[in-house]
Amino acid sequence: MDKPRPLTDALTLPYWDAVAEGRLLVQRCEACDAYQWYPRAHCVACGAGEPAWVEAAGTGRLHTYSVLQKTPNPEFVADLPYVLGIVELDEGVRVSANIVDVDHDALACEMPVRVVFVDGLPCFTGA
Repeated sequence: MDKPRPLTDALTLPYWDAVAEGRLLVQRCEACDAYQWYPRAHCVACGAGEPAWVEAAGTGRLHTYSVLQKTPNPEFVADLPYVLGIVELDEGVRVSANIVDVDHDALACEMPVRVVFVDGLPCFTGA
Protein backbone atom coordinates (compact mmCIF):
# COMPACT_ATOMS: atom_id res chain seq x y z
CA MET A 1 0.00 0.00 0.00
CA ASP A 2 1.35 3.41 -0.95
CA LYS A 3 2.09 5.82 1.88
CA PRO A 4 0.69 9.33 1.75
CA ARG A 5 3.18 11.90 0.53
CA PRO A 6 3.60 15.47 1.77
CA LEU A 7 1.61 18.08 -0.11
CA THR A 8 3.60 20.90 -1.62
CA ASP A 9 2.60 24.44 -2.45
CA ALA A 10 4.40 27.55 -3.65
CA LEU A 11 5.68 28.27 -0.13
CA THR A 12 7.13 24.80 0.53
CA LEU A 13 8.33 23.89 -2.98
CA PRO A 14 11.94 25.13 -2.39
CA TYR A 15 12.12 22.93 0.71
CA TRP A 16 10.93 19.79 -1.10
CA ASP A 17 13.15 20.49 -4.10
CA ALA A 18 16.15 20.61 -1.73
CA VAL A 19 15.05 17.41 0.04
CA ALA A 20 15.01 15.68 -3.36
CA GLU A 21 18.67 16.75 -3.68
CA GLY A 22 19.55 15.48 -0.19
CA ARG A 23 19.66 18.91 1.45
CA LEU A 24 17.75 20.18 4.49
CA LEU A 25 16.53 23.79 4.43
CA VAL A 26 15.05 26.06 7.08
CA GLN A 27 13.94 29.66 6.84
CA ARG A 28 15.98 32.59 8.17
CA CYS A 29 14.83 36.18 8.32
CA GLU A 30 17.17 38.56 6.51
CA ALA A 31 16.01 41.45 8.72
CA CYS A 32 16.58 39.94 12.18
CA ASP A 33 18.51 36.69 11.44
CA ALA A 34 15.94 34.54 13.30
CA TYR A 35 15.52 30.98 12.08
CA GLN A 36 12.06 29.49 11.85
CA TRP A 37 10.30 26.26 11.11
CA TYR A 38 7.64 25.52 9.78
CA PRO A 39 7.64 27.55 6.54
CA ARG A 40 5.77 30.85 6.59
CA ALA A 41 5.47 33.84 4.30
CA HIS A 42 6.73 36.22 7.01
CA CYS A 43 9.12 36.21 9.96
CA VAL A 44 7.40 35.23 13.21
CA ALA A 45 10.09 37.02 15.25
CA CYS A 46 9.94 40.50 13.70
CA GLY A 47 7.15 40.38 11.12
CA ALA A 48 9.39 41.15 8.16
CA GLY A 49 8.38 39.81 4.77
CA GLU A 50 9.38 36.52 3.21
CA PRO A 51 12.27 34.82 5.03
CA ALA A 52 15.06 33.28 2.93
CA TRP A 53 15.63 29.56 2.60
CA VAL A 54 19.06 28.54 3.95
CA GLU A 55 20.72 25.17 4.19
CA ALA A 56 20.71 23.74 7.71
CA ALA A 57 23.71 21.92 9.12
CA GLY A 58 21.50 18.83 9.41
CA THR A 59 22.63 18.14 12.95
CA GLY A 60 20.99 18.62 16.30
CA ARG A 61 19.69 16.85 19.38
CA LEU A 62 16.72 14.61 19.96
CA HIS A 63 14.38 16.75 22.03
CA THR A 64 11.72 14.09 22.63
CA TYR A 65 10.41 10.95 20.96
CA SER A 66 7.78 8.26 20.98
CA VAL A 67 8.08 4.65 19.86
CA LEU A 68 4.86 3.87 18.02
CA GLN A 69 3.67 0.31 18.50
CA LYS A 70 0.25 0.72 16.86
CA THR A 71 -1.24 2.81 14.09
CA PRO A 72 -4.75 3.26 12.76
CA ASN A 73 -3.21 3.90 9.32
CA PRO A 74 -2.82 0.72 7.27
CA GLU A 75 -0.10 2.38 5.17
CA PHE A 76 2.27 2.37 8.16
CA VAL A 77 1.58 -1.05 9.72
CA ALA A 78 4.62 -2.64 8.04
CA ASP A 79 6.87 0.03 9.63
CA LEU A 80 5.85 -0.77 13.22
CA PRO A 81 7.42 -0.20 15.62
CA TYR A 82 8.81 3.13 14.45
CA VAL A 83 10.05 6.25 16.20
CA LEU A 84 8.61 9.72 15.77
CA GLY A 85 10.87 12.36 17.21
CA ILE A 86 11.15 16.08 17.69
CA VAL A 87 14.66 17.22 16.82
CA GLU A 88 16.11 20.55 17.84
CA LEU A 89 18.40 21.53 15.00
CA ASP A 90 21.66 23.36 15.69
CA GLU A 91 19.92 26.41 14.20
CA GLY A 92 17.50 26.36 17.16
CA VAL A 93 14.29 25.29 15.43
CA ARG A 94 12.46 22.05 16.20
CA VAL A 95 11.32 19.68 13.47
CA SER A 96 9.39 16.43 13.62
CA ALA A 97 10.74 13.42 11.78
CA ASN A 98 11.19 9.69 12.01
CA ILE A 99 14.25 8.50 13.91
CA VAL A 100 15.85 5.62 12.01
CA ASP A 101 18.63 3.08 12.44
CA VAL A 102 18.91 3.58 16.21
CA ASP A 103 18.18 0.75 18.64
CA HIS A 104 15.07 1.81 20.53
CA ASP A 105 16.76 1.04 23.85
CA ALA A 106 19.56 3.46 22.94
CA LEU A 107 17.23 6.40 22.36
CA ALA A 108 17.62 9.27 24.80
CA CYS A 109 16.57 12.87 24.95
CA GLU A 110 19.46 15.19 24.06
CA MET A 111 21.28 12.49 22.06
CA PRO A 112 23.08 13.96 19.03
CA VAL A 113 21.42 13.24 15.69
CA ARG A 114 22.02 13.99 12.02
CA VAL A 115 19.73 14.11 9.02
CA VAL A 116 19.47 11.22 6.57
CA PHE A 117 17.08 10.94 3.67
CA VAL A 118 14.90 7.85 3.46
CA ASP A 119 12.41 7.32 0.64
CA GLY A 120 12.50 11.01 -0.23
CA LEU A 121 11.89 12.25 3.32
CA PRO A 122 14.24 13.79 5.88
CA CYS A 123 14.72 11.48 8.87
CA PHE A 124 17.31 11.53 11.66
CA THR A 125 19.73 8.97 13.02
CA GLY A 126 22.42 8.93 15.71
CA ALA A 127 25.30 11.30 15.00
